[in-house]
Formats: sequence, C-alpha cells, structure tokens
Amino acid sequence: MKKKLNFFALVITIAICSFTIYTPLKAQKTIQPRSKASPICLANFLGEDNNYIKVTYGQPMKKGREIFGNLVPYGKIWRTGANEATEVTFTKDVVIEKKNIKAGTYTVFSIPEEDKWTIIFNGILGQWGSYKYEENKTQNIAEIPIPVDKAQDEYEAFTIQFEQTKKGAEMILFWDKTKIAIPITFKKGK
Repeated sequence: MKKKLNFFALVITIAICSFTIYTPLKAQKTIQPRSKASPICLANFLGEDNNYIKVTYGQPMKKGREIFGNLVPYGKIWRTGANEATEVTFTKDVVIEKKNIKAGTYTVFSIPEEDKWTIIFNGILGQWGSYKYEENKTQNIAEIPIPVDKAQDEYEAFTIQFEQTKKGAEMILFWDKTKIAIPITFKKGK
C-alpha cells in the first residue's frame, strides 16, 4: 500500500511539474528602438603620429526642402546637424585658421551665411540642438569664419567627411549644393 501511495505521489508530482514546465508563457513582444528621422553618423580621420579626429552628428535629409536660408536660416546659430548638437574629438592639439584648439571633445555649432560660415567650438558637451547656446556661449573655445564653396554634387543628406592634406586634414561639411572645408593642421610634437 505504501508503494502504491509513493507511486501515486510520484505520478502527481510529475504531472504537476510537466504542466508547469510546458505551460506556455505569456506572449512576448519584441521591443523596437525608436527610429530617428535623422540617423546618428560618425566621421573619423587618422593622420600621421596618431592624430585622430572623430565627429558624431545627426544626419538630416533634404527631402525636397530649400535648406540654407530657409530650413537653416542665415545668420542664426545651428547645431551643425540634427538631434543632439554635433561633437568633435581631437586626440592632439590642432590649429584651425590660426586658432589653437587643445586636444579634447567639443560641441560644434555654426552660423551659416551665403558667403561664409562661422564655425564655433564650444566646451559644453551633451547639448540638445542649439536651444541653450545663448547661455553656454561663454564656453566657446573658438569662432572661425570659413568661406562657402559650391559642391560638385547635390547631397540629399547632411554629410561630414575628411580629406587628408599636407599639413593635416580638411573636415568637409556637405549639404544640398553647399560645401564648407575646415582646414585642420596638426601641431607637431604633441
């Protein structure tokens, strides 16, 4: 009789465990990240003596719109991209148009005009857009005028690229038919 009870208890335990193990779990859903209309992009450059530059920026699209003078107004501060303000990292000290910039990471703003842009390097990181620029502009490291050039091609997406030069690199901003070439000279021995 004791054997029958033990056997019966074992059968019930197995049944309960089997039911628990094989009971379907609640249907799970896959969580998708929110997509941004303007994806985050990265441009980088590695020069001689391990001179490394990295730019992180949001890449807005033209989508048939008039860009400069309209979507991006002339004479007003711009985050130089979309979403979070663009950030650039220099691993070594550089010179841009006779302005010395120490190694570090900076937010990049710009003030577009028809014939030139003012490129601004600011020491406050993590800024969303240019909404707090006015209260943070005391942290500007450099404000550099750069002439506007016409791009050979029309760029649907705002694009940052690097080209090597004899003294360093050019950080080139393209959008629509506009081209801004920022000359970067690497300081020797740093």
